[in-house]
Amino acid sequence: TFTRVWIPDPEDVWKPAEITKDYKEGDPILHLKLEDESPLEYPVGPKDNPLPFLRNPDILVGENDLTALSYLHEPAVLHNLRVRFLESNHIYTYCGIVLVAINPYEQLQIYGEEVINAYSGQNMGDMDPHIFAVAEEAYKQMARDERNQSIIVSGESGAGKTVSAKYAMRFFATVGGSANDTNVEEKVLASSPIMEAIGNAKTTRNDNSSRFGKYIQIGFNRHYHIIGANMRTYLLEKSRVVFQAEDERNYHIFYQLCASASLPEFKDLALSNADDFTYTSLGENIFIEGVNDAEDFEKTREAFTLLSVKDSNQSSIFKIIASILHLGNVEICAERDGESCHISRDDPHLKHFCRLLGVELQQMEHWLCHRKLATASETYVKNMSSKQAANARDALAKHIYARLFDWIVEHVNMALQTSFKQHSFIGVLDIYGFETFEINSFEQFCINYANEKLQQQFNSHVFKLEQEEYMKEQIPWTLIDFYDNQPCIDLIEARLGILDLLDEECKVPKGTDQNWAQKLYGQHSSSAHFQKPRMSNTSFIIIHFADKVEYQCEGFLEKNRDTVYEEQINILKASKFQLVADLFQEKQDGSSSSSSTSTKSARVNVRAAKPTVKVPNKDHRKTVGHQFRSSLHLLMETLNATTPHYVRCIKPNDDKEAFSFDSRRAVQQLRACGVLETIRISAAGYPSRWTYPDFFNRYRVLMKKSDMTIADKKLVCKNLLETLIKDPDKFQFGKTKIFFRAGQVAYLEKLRADKFRSACIKIQKTVRGWLQRVRYRKIRTATVTLQRYVRGYLARRYVEHLRLTHAAIICQKQYRMVRDRRAYLRVRQAVIIIQAYTKGMFTRRIYWEFLLHHKAMIIQKTVRGWLERKKFRRARNAAIIIQCAYRRMCAKRQLKQLKIEARSAEHLKKLNTGMENKIVQLQRKMDDQSKEYKAQNEQLSVANTSLSTELTKTQKELEQLRSRQGDGSQITSLQEELEKLREELQEAYAQRKRLEEEHSSEKQGLKQVNQESSASQREVSLQTELDAERQRYQNLLKEFSRLEQRYDNLQEEVALAKVTFNFCFSHRCLTSCSFPLQEMGVEKAAMDISLFMKLQKRVRELEQERKRLQISLDKMEELAKHKYKLDTGSLSLQRQELESENKKLKNDLNELRKMIADRASQNSSSNELQDSYNILLSQLKAANEELEARKEEVLILRAQIVSNAQQIEKTEHIVSSFHYTCPLNSDWGYLNEDGELGLAYQGLKQVARLLEAQLQSQSRQHKDELEALHTQIELLKDDIEKKQEMLNYTMSLSPEAQVEYSVQQEITRLTNDNLDLKELVEKLEKNERKLKKQLRIYMKKVQELERNKQKPQAKPELSRQVTVQRKEKDFEGMLEYYKEDEALLVKSLITDMKPSAVSATVPCLPAYILFMCIRHADYIDADQKVEALLTTTINAIKKVLKKNNDDFEMTSFWLANTSRLLHCLKQYSGDEVFMTQNTAKQNEHCLKNFDLAEYRQVLSDLSIQIYQQLIKVAEGIMQPMIVSAMLESESIPSLAGVKPMGYRNRSSSMDNDGSGPSSYTLQALIRQLGQFHSIMGEHGLDPEIVGQVFRQLFHCINAITLNHLLLCKDVCSWSTGMQLRYNISQMEEWLRGNNLYQSKAAATLEPIIQAAQLLQIKKKTSQDAEAICSLCTALTTHQIVKILNLYTPLNEFEERVTVSFIRNIQNRLQERNDPQQLLVDTKHVFPVLFPYTPSALSLETIHIPASLGLDFLVRV
Repeated sequence: TFTRVWIPDPEDVWKPAEITKDYKEGDPILHLKLEDESPLEYPVGPKDNPLPFLRNPDILVGENDLTALSYLHEPAVLHNLRVRFLESNHIYTYCGIVLVAINPYEQLQIYGEEVINAYSGQNMGDMDPHIFAVAEEAYKQMARDERNQSIIVSGESGAGKTVSAKYAMRFFATVGGSANDTNVEEKVLASSPIMEAIGNAKTTRNDNSSRFGKYIQIGFNRHYHIIGANMRTYLLEKSRVVFQAEDERNYHIFYQLCASASLPEFKDLALSNADDFTYTSLGENIFIEGVNDAEDFEKTREAFTLLSVKDSNQSSIFKIIASILHLGNVEICAERDGESCHISRDDPHLKHFCRLLGVELQQMEHWLCHRKLATASETYVKNMSSKQAANARDALAKHIYARLFDWIVEHVNMALQTSFKQHSFIGVLDIYGFETFEINSFEQFCINYANEKLQQQFNSHVFKLEQEEYMKEQIPWTLIDFYDNQPCIDLIEARLGILDLLDEECKVPKGTDQNWAQKLYGQHSSSAHFQKPRMSNTSFIIIHFADKVEYQCEGFLEKNRDTVYEEQINILKASKFQLVADLFQEKQDGSSSSSSTSTKSARVNVRAAKPTVKVPNKDHRKTVGHQFRSSLHLLMETLNATTPHYVRCIKPNDDKEAFSFDSRRAVQQLRACGVLETIRISAAGYPSRWTYPDFFNRYRVLMKKSDMTIADKKLVCKNLLETLIKDPDKFQFGKTKIFFRAGQVAYLEKLRADKFRSACIKIQKTVRGWLQRVRYRKIRTATVTLQRYVRGYLARRYVEHLRLTHAAIICQKQYRMVRDRRAYLRVRQAVIIIQAYTKGMFTRRIYWEFLLHHKAMIIQKTVRGWLERKKFRRARNAAIIIQCAYRRMCAKRQLKQLKIEARSAEHLKKLNTGMENKIVQLQRKMDDQSKEYKAQNEQLSVANTSLSTELTKTQKELEQLRSRQGDGSQITSLQEELEKLREELQEAYAQRKRLEEEHSSEKQGLKQVNQESSASQREVSLQTELDAERQRYQNLLKEFSRLEQRYDNLQEEVALAKVTFNFCFSHRCLTSCSFPLQEMGVEKAAMDISLFMKLQKRVRELEQERKRLQISLDKMEELAKHKYKLDTGSLSLQRQELESENKKLKNDLNELRKMIADRASQNSSSNELQDSYNILLSQLKAANEELEARKEEVLILRAQIVSNAQQIEKTEHIVSSFHYTCPLNSDWGYLNEDGELGLAYQGLKQVARLLEAQLQSQSRQHKDELEALHTQIELLKDDIEKKQEMLNYTMSLSPEAQVEYSVQQEITRLTNDNLDLKELVEKLEKNERKLKKQLRIYMKKVQELERNKQKPQAKPELSRQVTVQRKEKDFEGMLEYYKEDEALLVKSLITDMKPSAVSATVPCLPAYILFMCIRHADYIDADQKVEALLTTTINAIKKVLKKNNDDFEMTSFWLANTSRLLHCLKQYSGDEVFMTQNTAKQNEHCLKNFDLAEYRQVLSDLSIQIYQQLIKVAEGIMQPMIVSAMLESESIPSLAGVKPMGYRNRSSSMDNDGSGPSSYTLQALIRQLGQFHSIMGEHGLDPEIVGQVFRQLFHCINAITLNHLLLCKDVCSWSTGMQLRYNISQMEEWLRGNNLYQSKAAATLEPIIQAAQLLQIKKKTSQDAEAICSLCTALTTHQIVKILNLYTPLNEFEERVTVSFIRNIQNRLQERNDPQQLLVDTKHVFPVLFPYTPSALSLETIHIPASLGLDFLVRV
């Protein structure tokens, strides 16, 4: 290959070429070839052109640090910047300590909060160049070195200085947010729109050019949180207020105010369009493309409000700005003499000006056209010409705006000040860069003077850093010559310098610009940096560090004096508006106090109206140049006391085109901003630096095998370099790095490439030889195979010929045989047919003769039978007639005998004997019952009398209470309130019902809609809506927790302030004020409570009396039932006997079946089987008849039992109905005084009804039993049929098969019996274990009782515990506690609880204990207790989590317990939705009295907050590990390569400790994930929640890894893709091993998986582009393009991704609607869902360990 060089070019500055012929020293011509293959003869020589610069290898092109280039010179720097800017769209590039920022003129999505988070905490060299990296470096050094920092942003107008400074401040505001809630960082950012409005304007180079310099100091406390800020401004361009060049604008605030003039609050400003005012229309273009002035004005006003500028002050500011516009429109009319002028009295703009500023119209009109001259003896007024008056008016306008600008800056600083002590600060300097125009005036002179000072500071700092680096590495230090611009600075600011001569000329009364120029020529003509132009006597040239600049002297003196007539200022001081008066008075006082030494002059200035002779104040004022020099010296002192960081902004073109690069403009700015000087200083020493390990890994291919065995890598590197580079001055060995001269790394790269090339040739030679040998073997094998197949084909063809010949002979033989056989068969067939027909004819004849004989016999048989049947019928009819006549005669005789017996009386007596006995028995029973009824009636009457007396007593007491309380207004009010509450409850129920109906209707409508749409779309849409709603709700919940935290912090601060300042006084005041109010409330409550308690006590007494009467009644019922039990005892015995007989019958039936089976097994005949079957049927029939008889007996016994029960119920009913029947049925009561007749009548009626009802129920029971018996018979029949089938099947088998079949049947029967016995054994074993467990519990209780007996002085809590333990068998899963023990309960279970204390118990034990306490409070209906316990629990959990906000174990523990408590409240709520999976015992434990749905919602919100805290803690632990584990650790050894980048990271930005992020490996990250999983598993967290936690954590891993990949160029390589894919596979394997693969956690890694595949896939052809587009569906277009731009080859054999390929990808992906965001949001939180998971654990089985100290809880 040819050597590549750079040659100068007038258009592109530098263009590439290649040397086509060898060059020898002394040759005058260098033969080159350009990129378009055209030859070029380039003349070289020591005088004309030096040798051209060498080009860097392609692998170094696109480096993010210019100092990493092997050849450091101007064309290499320019080319590298061009490639990064145009091809990769990278606007930031490092140049040592300088960040070069090129303005893209386009909004880029690289400044979001996720980018800030990605750069926060990273070293400067680890990430892609960015303004955030510089800001992070400054912030880190401030915290580490405890030294103030400065960021110096410079560049031309339009290069992007203000935007860069704004982004740096945004970074500090985000990273160093204020610790308290003062929102200082928001105020710091809010100052930007204000300063842009009043200090920025549109120029020809920039639409938002800052026309002043500013230095913002952001203050930090000891914890490095922002506490305040301060702003200094430099050299506001006041001339822009009154003059703008073509296509430029005035300051933005004027146009913003005009755009909002139509607002009601601005009507009195009398403003209109900006075109109507002179000061805003000089540029002839009042609009900026893409800018809305009205919207910007709203932002400005919001910023003023945020910075606490009052509305009145804002109104005054806007009035002053409007007055300046009106002042510019004041028309000054010249008089005829030309020496004087006047202003029309009707000028509306002057009236508006005076009205808005509150000054007198006549005075302002007079002094705008006149001036006062003061001499030593007198003072007189002089007229001004119209031109002088216009200049004075413009000077006044500039002065007003400058004073307003200073006032706003002062108030912004006041708003940003803080009362806290500032520990350190970071300054951001946004100052104008070096400027040179066609006409350069005083402003350009000051700007370039400031840049000379900054360049001097920059050069010294770069030189100092280089010196520190060499000394740190112990490299021999040689003095490097660098450009020192101190002579140029002395020319400007030294004694008798340009500024001194300018101030001196300003003091001369008749001083002019021409006189000042002549003094400059005479004083500095000998200076090397000063020149006089040839064609001008009113200008001068200064040779600055960047370029020569010619300054025109015209206007220098006037701008330096900044003259404003004092009479006009005095009028403004007398304004009736305080702000306007203070605006100028404060300036005058300050200037007079600082400048003037005469008290007389100060007094005269205050009272300007008196015609006193005085010295003009302007002679004593500081000039603008003097003020600027002083402020610049102060700035340099500040910068020298800080650690500077440099940002150089470059303007790529003058047309403001996006991503367009003009090389000439770029080189001009690079020379002016000092970047090339940095390159020159670096190139003068050892610019390329490598650490020993990186050098070893990169160039070990150049080493010998013997060198590789040496353990000391430093010694190996030394030996290698001494062998390769003969000149020892070309490199130096430091402590940790190797330093190389410029070009040596390129030389080593060439050696390495040659080594690789020779190795490749050798590999190619070997591979090609191997391929040829393989090809020869294939050809030889193919030839042998072909020969074999040809020979086989010929042999097979010969065999086929022989086979066909043999087959033809056989065919001939067979054909002849067939032909002769067919002739024989035809003859034989004809003979057989003739014989057949002959035999058939003879046979048919014989058949017809037999048929005729048979028919004759049938006729004879039929006739004979008919004659015999006719004879039999006649004989049978005669016998029947005789029998009927005889039987009728016998029946008549028997009827006569029965009639005679029926007339006798004895028969009637027999029938009536039983009825008389029954009547007597019934009469006796009625007598006995009437006696019992009398006794009960007496008892009831006594009870009635006692109740009536008690009732009268209660009525009297109630009347007394009412008399005490007056009219009972309180009770009635309470009743009314109760009624209102009931009505509201009914309305709520109605509303709830209405909402349920609406919900059901909406649900039906939704179902119809869902049926129309597809299932997949419905599920996806509903899921997304649910996730979005849940996301919004959880975000609101997160914001609520943040506000709650803020409220707690404020409460703590207030409490602390109260304690420290006025605790005693406030305490006394509070106590004295609160006691009377409390006493009044207590007394009033006591009155109501006492009344209520008395009523409650009376109700209890009545309730106890009612219970006592009920008990007596129950005793009477028990006596009646006792008789019933005696009668039913015998009946039950009879029933048992019947059941035993029934069992015997069943056993007999089984024995019969066995007998049949035994007989079937024998080889008996079918007749015997039929007989046995008939016997079996007869026995079954007899058994059924016996069963029917037994059932009838059972029915009779049941009827007797029911009749006895009816009698008992009848007596109870009569007793109960007695109290109602006596007073009502008074008609028949007179017949019998005792009431016995009535009772008997009523009793008989009730008995009849009961008997009828019992008869009906008995008939129904009889039917049911009959049906049951029928079904049993059917089952028996089916069983018999099955047995019969089995019997038939058995009989059909052979004897051996019968035996085998019977054995199988017996085995199945025994197996079933065995299973039944096993179940019985299991039940018995379970019962045995339960009994043993109870026995152990009882033994433990006995031991505790014995210990308690041995301790006589036991606590009352222990005694209660003992009594509870005696009733352990009745434990219902509730825990009782006293109200005063609530704090101790919360303290033991929550505040002092450690997860290790309950690690060996049931998971979530505190949640179960708390719920058992809640159950008991619900059981006793204590609503206050429930509310207090739940509220205290929630607050205690919040406090514990706040205290342990970085403890993962504690957060996981309380997330598990909170969610379990929530599930328990759902499981035992009594709602059917949550009870489907409960056991019967768990359903008994449901809450009875309270609906805790609101508390469930609170606990759900608390669970979400704890989940978010858990995620935050876990991400905080994992975040330092992710990048190192996923991207930097070598899971696959020796895979990663090292890129030749020179290692130019600043030593101050590197972490020196070994415990940095680089020490983490993938296994460490997986171990951390495993630790998280085990902790959550031990705490009993639901698996669904665990899956959601790991889904969030894996999203964090994906986001941080992908963001780092998108921000680091050196990471994007093929080896990184391979390494990353392996690491991801390990993570997926871990998910599968822990059953988490289905939790959607693996899906969150899809973007980083596709990024790894993108790094590994081919990137050349259009097919590759199509494959990339189809593969990378989870990556956005911006991310794909960014990775392709960042893709870095590890060596020269790998090609870069071409720009055309990237454009092809972009064109293919245009149809995607991807978001513009580049980085993944690391703070995105998936909405969490807590699925309902009921517990299978029964509450009564939970055991509380004694170590918890919960002895005060009583088990209920």
